Amino acid sequence: MKDKKSVAMIGAGSWGTALSLVLGDNGHSVRIWGKDEKTIAGINSLHVNSKYLPDITLPKEVVGTTSLEESVRDVDFIILAVPTKAMREVTSQLLPYINGPKTFVHVSKGIEPGTLMRISEILEEEIPENKRKSIVVLSGPSHAEEVSLRHPTTVTVSSKNMTEAELVQDLFINHNFRVYTNPDLIGVEIGGALKNIIAVCAGIADGLGFGDNAKAALITRGLAEMARLGTRMGANPLTFAGLTGIGDLIVTCTSVHSRNWRAGNMLGKGQKLEEVLDKMGMVVEGIRTTKAAQQLSEKYDVSMPITNALYQILFNGQDAKGAVESLMARGKTNEMEDLINILASQYIE
Repeated sequence: MKDKKSVAMIGAGSWGTALSLVLGDNGHSVRIWGKDEKTIAGINSLHVNSKYLPDITLPKEVVGTTSLEESVRDVDFIILAVPTKAMREVTSQLLPYINGPKTFVHVSKGIEPGTLMRISEILEEEIPENKRKSIVVLSGPSHAEEVSLRHPTTVTVSSKNMTEAELVQDLFINHNFRVYTNPDLIGVEIGGALKNIIAVCAGIADGLGFGDNAKAALITRGLAEMARLGTRMGANPLTFAGLTGIGDLIVTCTSVHSRNWRAGNMLGKGQKLEEVLDKMGMVVEGIRTTKAAQQLSEKYDVSMPITNALYQILFNGQDAKGAVESLMARGKTNEMEDLINILASQYIE
């Protein structure tokens, strides 16, 4: 039997709600915060998040609140389930209500354009040391819709403080939701962020009517791009062969549950970016991350042709089919040399 903990879930979207269900199943007390009063009222009266997961009944341990102060009062863990672009604002709003150091867990996947910071770096900058025990990331191949149905799911947690990461592992793990640890914080965060770019591209390929051959190429060569940049930034290349690399890449590139794939699919069918984002009604992390990844590829002088092609489509108005043709017309390269360079890069100063 797990020791009962008190948890603040900051974000009442589909992912925050699904993770709250996991925690509630484990007997933990969860206060889930959201801005929308109707959504929170539904969680408290009907035990349902009617906006994001309308067919799922939440455990009685999960209660909702629109008050940030109430959400973090006397909690053991604070879980941040908000989009990357909202991370700084929401965290700064939380700080006045936090008394004493807390363990922060972020479950989002992105990189901040401009600063090029990973989310854990953003949180380190925003949260004073006297208010944080540690910052932990939870990431991996996990659709909220399937987690909420209690389908088997595996994820990874990582931190600079692996003792705290193991506490988060204990917090979440159960017979439906298996949690691994990985000490490679950089690799876990980079993999989780960059796979969204490749998922948008996979959606574009499907929207253009291309087949499985094209998708297989995108996944494998996209993985090479992720590993190429990640190892250049200090990640362990083996991380990209795990859950937060190839695992997350497969699930995000092949499922209609993926909002990044859906956005790409609409782009591939000829819809404009503004129209796509309006129809989605939810944050598409891969769009924003593409801008940051393009900046990172230039900063570290790393070749990322798929990312560059998507950047041209999203921000420079290039035709999607023309971008694919440009990728296919690139000069000859040796796949094995590329893989060897990725594996060797962690040993090069």
